[in-house]
Amino acid sequence: MDLHLKIWRQNGPDSPGRFEDYDAVGIKDDMSFLEMLDAVNEGLIEAGREPIVFDSDCREGICGTCGVMINGQAHGPQKGTATCQLHMRKFHDGEHITIEPFRAKSFPILRDLMVDRSPLDAIIEAGGFISANTGSAPDANIIPVPKTAADAAMDAAACIGCGACVAACPNSAGQLFTSAKIAHLNLLPQGQAERWSRTENMVETMEEFFGSCTNYGECQEACPKEISIDFIAYMNRDYIKAKTKNRKLIGQRK
Repeated sequence: MDLHLKIWRQNGPDSPGRFEDYDAVGIKDDMSFLEMLDAVNEGLIEAGREPIVFDSDCREGICGTCGVMINGQAHGPQKGTATCQLHMRKFHDGEHITIEPFRAKSFPILRDLMVDRSPLDAIIEAGGFISANTGSAPDANIIPVPKTAADAAMDAAACIGCGACVAACPNSAGQLFTSAKIAHLNLLPQGQAERWSRTENMVETMEEFFGSCTNYGECQEACPKEISIDFIAYMNRDYIKAKTKNRKLIGQRK
């Protein structure tokens, strides 16, 4: 198939950007979206032109680096699919496709389609971990975990940190990402020791970078792993409890 692409080009975060038109010729149905961009870049390089800069790594929908806006949708038209797993069979011959970087103030554009997602890393650094004594690995199943808690934790842990939820939200809110990262630890026994400090620290770090959640719900629709907005409600509940519990702990230490 032959496609007409309108792609955002920008030299850096402080440079003006613009759309440029490109033709993608001879694209095969079984190509991924990123393989299509690779084919376009090969043609640009052969012509002595600057290739289009975009993020990618695993190309298996795991690392979360590949996200772009495709015709105004984060990761494109196929629900529950990262850009790298979106195949060109979802498009038709002669189609016009507009490709942009994720649009959010918290994700400044580095170049072309590549954005800086470091605010998501700051949230993880604030509490997205557990502290545990090192040593030999414990025996399997030594810590009993209710199946419902384990299933919910696994659902939350599916988040790949791509930032599609932020890009799709009209408020550029980071609640879905943050709540998933909080929940997958807070739901498990190993995460209880730091549950309240983790929740408070991660939520307040999130608020430094991202907008407020107004339950618009587009984050859930755009998420390639279909993370439920229920986790936002769980996070809000734990945050309210954390403000009380952490205050009591500080008082006890004094």
